[in-house]
Amino acid sequence: KTTASKPSRSPTHVQRPRLIFPVHRPLSRMKVKPGTEPATGVPVGGAPGTPTAWSSTGVPFGGAPGAPTAWSSGLFDCFDDCGLCCLTCCCPCITFGKVAEIVDRGATSCGTSGALYVLLASLTGCHWIYSCTYRSKMRAQYALPDEPCCDCCVHYCCEPCALVQEYKELKARGYDPEIGWHLNVERRNGGPGVNPPGMQQMGR
Repeated sequence: KTTASKPSRSPTHVQRPRLIFPVHRPLSRMKVKPGTEPATGVPVGGAPGTPTAWSSTGVPFGGAPGAPTAWSSGLFDCFDDCGLCCLTCCCPCITFGKVAEIVDRGATSCGTSGALYVLLASLTGCHWIYSCTYRSKMRAQYALPDEPCCDCCVHYCCEPCALVQEYKELKARGYDPEIGWHLNVERRNGGPGVNPPGMQQMGR
């Protein structure tokens, strides 16, 4: 018997996809378009070594709150204002009361703080402990450094100078301790009949 031979089939060739491997180029040879630089931690529009801009509140733009800022006057610059210096030396309770009202933002009045200051000075002589707590509050509010030493030592050794420095610091930040907290708020909000801080009256 003769067996019929099966027709041979030609094998079909299947094209496999070619694998393309990406070529990694070093960053030094890559061309970067202006404005598309990778994040380097430098503020936008700035370069390493560029000084940071400071806001009116004493905190630098882009910086973390609490960064220490300098005092507007030194501890022993109290003689720049002879009237304030004489008042503080003779009646420190008045200067302290004005400072305490602004630092407490109206929670305590100038008279209350001043009377308590006199009471502590008369009975215990430790009034400087009470006043140094307000220096600490002020430093916390405006991120001021504890210079030239800690708050307790400053008020214990140089109580009048510390009060004058704190008073002048509030004035440098736009407050007027003479008029109290509430009038300062009206001034900052543009209240009737009161000019905002920093505005000068034009002469006739």
